[in-house]
Amino acid sequence: MAVQKVEATQAAKELIHRLQQKHGPLMFHQSGGCCDGSQPMCFEDGEFRIGDSDVLLGQVEGCNFYMHRDQYEYWKHTHLTLDVTPGRGSSFSLEIPLGLRFMIHSRLFTPEEQELLNQGAT
Repeated sequence: MAVQKVEATQAAKELIHRLQQKHGPLMFHQSGGCCDGSQPMCFEDGEFRIGDSDVLLGQVEGCNFYMHRDQYEYWKHTHLTLDVTPGRGSSFSLEIPLGLRFMIHSRLFTPEEQELLNQGAT
């Protein structure tokens, strides 16, 4: 059994597909920095420079989802669900002009999931 670190709601998947039709391949990054804090941001693939301080959590609808290593240290015990909500964030994320923004719901991994992750089964 593989443990997914990040997944998406149906609403988020639909928005991703809409953005892919307009922009092509996409990527996500969640920094935990200034401005929108820990809001996930969506970019055209390669538009945001990924470095050694970023962790690849997985893919959502074919899009790599990265998190800054410092932020990951706080969130590494949680399963993330990408969702979407009405409203404008102040970020450069691709969905903002549509009057929408991506957001994260989180829950702690179950003891079974955490054990699998500890064994390297991601």
